[in-house]
Amino acid sequence: MKTLDVFNPANGEKIASLPADDASSVAAKAQAARAAQPAWAAKPLAERMGCVERFRAGVVRDLEKLAVTMTRETGKPIKMSRNELNGLLPRIDFFLKETQEAVDAEKVYDEGGMREEIRHEPLGLVANISAWNYPWFVGCNVILPALLTGNAVLYKPSEYAAMTGMEIARLLHEAGVPKDVMACLIGAGDVGTALLQQQVDGVFFTGSVATGKRIADAVGNRLVKLQLELGGKDPTYVCEDVDVKAAAESLADGAMYNTGQSCCSVERIYVHEKVHDVFVDHFVQTVKSYRMGDPSSEDTYIGAITRAPQLEVLERQVNDSQSRGAKLLAGGKRGSGPGNWFEATVLSNVDHSMELMREESFGPVIGIQKVSGDDEAVKLMNDTHYGLTAGVYTRDEQRARRLLAQVRAGSVYWNCCDRVSPRLPWSGVGDSGVGLTLSRYGIQTFTRPKAWHLRSP
Repeated sequence: MKTLDVFNPANGEKIASLPADDASSVAAKAQAARAAQPAWAAKPLAERMGCVERFRAGVVRDLEKLAVTMTRETGKPIKMSRNELNGLLPRIDFFLKETQEAVDAEKVYDEGGMREEIRHEPLGLVANISAWNYPWFVGCNVILPALLTGNAVLYKPSEYAAMTGMEIARLLHEAGVPKDVMACLIGAGDVGTALLQQQVDGVFFTGSVATGKRIADAVGNRLVKLQLELGGKDPTYVCEDVDVKAAAESLADGAMYNTGQSCCSVERIYVHEKVHDVFVDHFVQTVKSYRMGDPSSEDTYIGAITRAPQLEVLERQVNDSQSRGAKLLAGGKRGSGPGNWFEATVLSNVDHSMELMREESFGPVIGIQKVSGDDEAVKLMNDTHYGLTAGVYTRDEQRARRLLAQVRAGSVYWNCCDRVSPRLPWSGVGDSGVGLTLSRYGIQTFTRPKAWHLRSP
């Protein structure tokens, strides 16, 4: 039997050897899921909702165990693991509350004996290739609305969060979701490749731009629904009228939370020249207060880098920036000892000739650039092939609305950052992806609207 070895990124120790899938088992699970899906879709929505309600109860019951597992395999600080699990609960509640109305038949016309309706049918068999940085959020953003709307799911968690993926599957099965309806596939890239070869009705991927493009190439000629939630180089502009200290503290957290390993982490900051120096001072002071250390410790803020290859990306960006004139104000190098560590790093005097300000860092590294005013800020914010999130800090709401309306991004923030709401669609433009999750639209994305033309005799 194939196995997948799991290592703790904080110390390099092997913590598990999991039974893994191969092409044969993936094909068998896909065939079984295809066969099981119609019966699942035929169940009343109330029964499917009951399974998700019991799943929620299981998360609450096992929360500490689940948090420890996530911290061990991803290096996420334990408090942030608990935060993710607790933050999942209102998302589950949203899906439970909104699914019925999201999929109700819509009567759009009734005149002269002709009626028109829209009914939402499940896609059928959904493939979900998920991410490791927020495995509960990202996985359940697809799995739960897909199941609630009557789909079967082939779920491949990242190999860097496979134990968490197995826990998600376990709790769903214990809650009453048939194993053939929600199948978990364990393994690395070869398992993902095998999954893409199956006859599925939708592919939902969260991860890097490079992998997303490969997936698009692999399934594009089959004309199935494809949704890609990819990366970002998320900018924020700090205006001259802000409470500088409060803005700096907020954005430091937005840049460094989860060790900067969030697709919506603040990745580049533009500060009005009138407050730039004071902002930078407060920002650096805040970042230097963040403790890097054992992710299982309650006072750790900067955890381990989950994927060792990312350390080279961070080093390259820091070195490139300094060679082009950037000023290193904090951090700048790998942490000592075994495991994958990188110090919380702040650079100023940066510009767009530097990779740091153009390509995703996905780590605790940030560049801060001085700008002369609103026009320059907007121009730089849009100087990117990404378009996930963007923010403005100012006391003036109308100014923020005017600026954010000019920025190409799927989500925009006024005086906040690094925030996701189940009530709002999560989407991107450019290389940040296609399609969306969350909101009622994110429930309906797992359905196929069918048009009904009904004439009375």
